[in-house]
Amino acid sequence: MNTTYNALIVPAHPTQPVRIETVDTDMAALQRLVAGNIESITSSDWHVYLNDEGYRLAQNDRAEVLIREAGVHLDDTLNGTAVFLGHGSRGDESDAPRHLIRLAEQLFDSPLAA
Repeated sequence: MNTTYNALIVPAHPTQPVRIETVDTDMAALQRLVAGNIESITSSDWHVYLNDEGYRLAQNDRAEVLIREAGVHLDDTLNGTAVFLGHGSRGDESDAPRHLIRLAEQLFDSPLAA
């Protein structure tokens, strides 16, 4: 079973670039990426992992904009690094969807290589 996928990474700090990165999707690796325990927000063909104690971290305005522009309503602010992945065929992970990557490219005026 494949455990590495291309994720769309959106750091909270605007000086750090939004990027595509091949990530290991086991729990420990995801926790390292978000700097703590994880929570997720799910859409129809993607989900995003965040630190479950994000209130301690910097607000992530770019991830908020991306999620809202992708059609998901948010009640709260998002904090910390956001790791976007797709839904696999059997409930497992898959690469971040291309349409989400294109939306990030448009919103942040930055070409992203997958």
